[in-house]
Amino acid sequence: MPKTKNAKSQKSGKPGKSGKTGKAGKGGDAVTAAQKDSKVAKAGKGGKTKAVAPADEQGLDFPRAWVEFADPADEEQIFRCDLTWLTSRWHCVFGSGCQGIRAGRADDGCCTLGAHFSDEEDEQRVAGFVAKLTPDIWQHHDVGTASGWTQEDEDGERQTRRWQGSCIFQNRPGFAGGAGCSLHILALREGREPLETKPDVCWQLPVRRTYEWIERPDDTKVLQVSIGEYDRRGWGPGGHDLHWWCTSATSAHGAGKPVYLSYEPELRELMGPAAYEVLVGLCEQRLASQLPLVAPHPADPGV
Repeated sequence: MPKTKNAKSQKSGKPGKSGKTGKAGKGGDAVTAAQKDSKVAKAGKGGKTKAVAPADEQGLDFPRAWVEFADPADEEQIFRCDLTWLTSRWHCVFGSGCQGIRAGRADDGCCTLGAHFSDEEDEQRVAGFVAKLTPDIWQHHDVGTASGWTQEDEDGERQTRRWQGSCIFQNRPGFAGGAGCSLHILALREGREPLETKPDVCWQLPVRRTYEWIERPDDTKVLQVSIGEYDRRGWGPGGHDLHWWCTSATSAHGAGKPVYLSYEPELRELMGPAAYEVLVGLCEQRLASQLPLVAPHPADPGV
């Protein structure tokens, strides 16, 4: 699972402060993806990257329709949103066609690497829910409780423990309590949104939020918060070496609802409720047009 260092659980404010749009990393950008997550995310030979996508994927460079608007909750902040992605018909196909990020481990989905914690608060929040997991919904409960469910990566940064090739919280196919993330299963059992129980990075995917301070001609500055698709590049240089990635794959597009609706809880947390409502209005205007969509997502049905 990719790592978004310093991207807290989407409470707002400017980079470096807590608040609705979290924190930014170096250079005003959230440090995203597996840029330091694992060997999968390291650059390829000579540090170069590849841009060759599997046949199921539509590639990375295609026209996108972006919209920009002021944050109703913060006059010093603007949102820049990728309507091509947010009105696309992508949906998670974990367990029903997902090919996985590592060859031969389709059942892992994007859980092969485990999940890095954004900060101590993120880890502490997750720990509170781990304490509520029981053996009937967590396949590796005995291992996790006996010898721990966290580890440090090669850079000394904390993440969920990898066990038998994948995240320790991932129940394997055939487990009576259900395959997939045990923290996700716990959320559904308790009537919660999974974003409450899972590490920040897990529930943010496949939406990517980045930051950039913009200096205007009148010498004022505004924080631009971009909301878009977490494509292969979001993982860092090694993203080009992933076995498969879903956001531009035709097999992961075709859902009944567009992303801005199917990911409403996550987008509300990432943007704040007022900004999300503005986004909804703009997405609805786009889809209500009688003309063909400008810059539709190429992986969508019929495109």
